[in-house]
Amino acid sequence: MISCLQKGEGKDLVMLHGYLASKESFYPQIAYFSNFYRVTALDFPGMGGADALEEPFSVSDYADWTASALRELGVKDPYLMAHSFGGRVSIKLLARGLAEKAVLCGCAGIVPKRGAAYRLRVGVYKFVKKIAPAYAESHFGSEDYRKLSPVMRESFKKIVNEDLREEAKRISRPVLFINGGNDRETPVSSAKILHACVRGSGLLVLPGCGHFAHLDDPLAFQLAAEEFYRHGE
Repeated sequence: MISCLQKGEGKDLVMLHGYLASKESFYPQIAYFSNFYRVTALDFPGMGGADALEEPFSVSDYADWTASALRELGVKDPYLMAHSFGGRVSIKLLARGLAEKAVLCGCAGIVPKRGAAYRLRVGVYKFVKKIAPAYAESHFGSEDYRKLSPVMRESFKKIVNEDLREEAKRISRPVLFINGGNDRETPVSSAKILHACVRGSGLLVLPGCGHFAHLDDPLAFQLAAEEFYRHGE
């Protein structure tokens, strides 16, 4: 069963939420853009009101699921609006030519360079996991990670360790990246890398906003997104 919300009429606009979030995280945007478009906001498997994952999903698996869900819902060549992890999925969809254009907010997909301290922590974790797997899973990683089910943990590992630069270079559709100037989860430096990868894309930085720029300053976000979508209509 597909957990989704549909509202409005006209050109299809699909909204894809961040990791462990839900379709409701786009509440201001659903209310606004449903005046002009047929908005479809999805819950990814394992998140929001969707069914739990039965096996770990990679980003490609989520993209496959999304493409299938949109076909089932009768949505073809939509505009996309995505946040964070939803941006990862959007990059895959755009690279396949399955969306007309996209606004990606706080888009994830760049794996940062890892220092010696990080490599040491990973090495210790792998060693401890061999001799005491239960201890390793309950004492390493963030609190949010430790709260995940075993299936979601494996899925999370697949997701965060995939760098999407090469996928982004294959995108030929219009993309606008919007980032909060104070975003620490997906910093402006990451947005600049993706912007450089996607030929002809735009980049807008909203000063004072964090990772949830679309909620921190919904008016500025929506006006920029509306102008981008309407260009060329």
